[in-house]
Amino acid sequence: MQKIRKGDKVVVLAGKDKGRTGEVVRVMPKDDKALVRGINMVVRHQRQSANQEGGIIRKEAPIHLSNIAIADPKDGKPTRVGFEIRDGGKVRVAKRSGEVING
Repeated sequence: MQKIRKGDKVVVLAGKDKGRTGEVVRVMPKDDKALVRGINMVVRHQRQSANQEGGIIRKEAPIHLSNIAIADPKDGKPTRVGFEIRDGGKVRVAKRSGEVING
């Protein structure tokens, strides 16, 4: 079970977007990176092709998992993640408040 998954609300801990929050769009466990909606935006110049329009495109770049933390379900502040066995299943728990993280 992963600590950060697709759909989680996360807070950026370091970098140009420090303090901002967003939703995880994609996790790349082999690279220890994640794509977060609206965070770490970069500008790419794209050449026009038969099925794609050219021009300047803004898109999210991957951010390292060590630079993001789960937002606590109670207050939205960054928290660490723990695991517990509840109701016969393994669940993720916010260390800050003890709340179960949905998913």
